[in-house]
Amino acid sequence: SLKNPQNFYRRKIKSAGVLHFCRFCGIMGKIDNKSYGWVMLMGNKKIISGYVFIILSAVIFGLMPLMASYIYADGVNSMTLAFLRNFLSLPALAALAYGGGGKIRVSAKALPQMSFIAVMGCCLTPLLLFSSYRYIQSGTATVFHFIYPVVVVFCEFLFHKDRRQLKHMICVLICMAGIALFYNPGATLNLQGSLCALASGVTYAVYIIALSAYKHEKGSVFGFSFCVSAIASVILFLVCLLTKQLALPQTLSGWLLAIGFACIVNAGAVALFQRGTFLIGGSRASILSTFEPITGVFAGILIFKEAINPFTIIGTALVLLSGILIALFDMKKAKPSRSDEP
Repeated sequence: SLKNPQNFYRRKIKSAGVLHFCRFCGIMGKIDNKSYGWVMLMGNKKIISGYVFIILSAVIFGLMPLMASYIYADGVNSMTLAFLRNFLSLPALAALAYGGGGKIRVSAKALPQMSFIAVMGCCLTPLLLFSSYRYIQSGTATVFHFIYPVVVVFCEFLFHKDRRQLKHMICVLICMAGIALFYNPGATLNLQGSLCALASGVTYAVYIIALSAYKHEKGSVFGFSFCVSAIASVILFLVCLLTKQLALPQTLSGWLLAIGFACIVNAGAVALFQRGTFLIGGSRASILSTFEPITGVFAGILIFKEAINPFTIIGTALVLLSGILIALFDMKKAKPSRSDEP
């Protein structure tokens, strides 16, 4: 035990810049390990910012199919939309990068790793996922696609030998059980479609791992997103030409919708996810990003008046529980050890 726990906690909390938070909650003078861990977690702007960025990106991604449906109605196919999403966002990303005082530059050493991130996250993942929609329902594809948190946590445990990842695996299993409840038992399964959806989950997991392992100078997150989107734009444009699937919007409103879609998704959700992953790591980011299907489900209920069933409610609760457990585990890590004793 600590020799002077009250003074120790006061000094640590004051150094974290959250003394006013303790006073507001009325816990000064009776603070213990549990409340200390929570306050220190709240005082860590890096972790909290990462949580917020990832959850916000998941909400935007969850609304993406709804936004895309209006663009598809103007004659655009899924492969072209993947290209437009990256290409049309470049001016906005450049403006945000320079407006924030950052620069857009890529070193020769960083280019291969950045290209790999672009191929895995912005090219292969959407192409495989969109291809699966031809054979199976989008809800079924989503369930298969969200295998990526399991892959991310397992790979980080396997390669880093970090036993703390076992706690994350518990969160993943709870989360996967929740997402599985979104599956429609009456949906038909197709082997090719199922494999494409599973493969999209694997490529997205590789993207998250590569993103969290990116060690070169990141600079502005918008500058980094600009470079990744530029590389993906070139690759996807060539794929569209070679497969003869380039189908551009037919009306001015279609173009305006595509520009808005690109800015919201790429300059918003993608940039937030990349920044959040840099801050909190791949395993946390992959688990918290599972808020995406929850957003899709509730958007369907509120906008399209879709019926809600008990399985959806239970599944939503389990996904939320996994996010809460991640925060609790981080809170536990924030507790002081003997080495911190004054």
